Amino acid sequence: MNAVIFDIQKFSVHDGPGIRTTVFFKGCPLRCIWCHNPESWKHAPQIFYTPSRCIACGKCAAVCKNNCHRPGGNGHIFDRKDCISCGECAKNCPAEALELCGGEYTVDEVLAEVLKDKIFYENSGGGLTLSGGEPMAQAAFALELAQRAKAAGVHVAIETCGFAPRKEYEEILPYIDLFLFDIKSTVPEKHRKLTGQDLTLIHENLRFIDRSGKPLQLRCPLVPGVNDSDAELAGIAALADTLENVQSIDIEPYHPLGVSKAERLGEECAYNAPFAPEEVWQKQLKYIAERTRHTVRKQ
Repeated sequence: MNAVIFDIQKFSVHDGPGIRTTVFFKGCPLRCIWCHNPESWKHAPQIFYTPSRCIACGKCAAVCKNNCHRPGGNGHIFDRKDCISCGECAKNCPAEALELCGGEYTVDEVLAEVLKDKIFYENSGGGLTLSGGEPMAQAAFALELAQRAKAAGVHVAIETCGFAPRKEYEEILPYIDLFLFDIKSTVPEKHRKLTGQDLTLIHENLRFIDRSGKPLQLRCPLVPGVNDSDAELAGIAALADTLENVQSIDIEPYHPLGVSKAERLGEECAYNAPFAPEEVWQKQLKYIAERTRHTVRKQ
């Protein structure tokens, strides 16, 4: 069984307790306008191109079978129309102006990387986190990886947007120790506008996981002028207070790092703003904390 993974991040400390290895799956059913990982949307590998690094050596053009690279512009022109993301151009680019994002892995390959750091998990209370993209978009692989990791004695967390069939959550539930559940918006019509998907299934899955008794951490990206109004913040607090197994509400202040990634993929980012000022997210954190019984913290 193979999956397309775009990163295996070691010594991660923001994706669950302790020191962790976070495995980033490609593919996501949501299209959040502020997404900081646009390279995670598509299931297939993609090519990053950074024109400022190009030294116009022509090696990419020499190896590309589909003639996607040619001289011109700032270094060279990359025509993505016929690109199949084989990665040959990236392999032969000495300046790393071209980079392959995503590759196929077996469960054995991913698990081997995860287990290299098992001693750090044991000493810190850490483990493996499945993230993305959306790991449930490659649910069969996520299930087997979680099963194998648990059998090896590793704590397993999953970050999910909640938009997947209930059956898939039922299958993976016994092998997950912690759910990091994304809350993009609590307003149905706004959620559809901002992410492209309906909120109903997400909330149904959230309540199913909560009823199972599994620990939950709500992860809430707050985007200036988009989903950070007082009504939205109060909605997060109200939603959390209907749940019994929430460990924390983790606010995630907006950052614009996805903008440059989208440009390197030849795409446009639908939202662009500066980093959120500290005084703003501190005020937001306080506003939510005053309206819920749960712990609220910055992620």
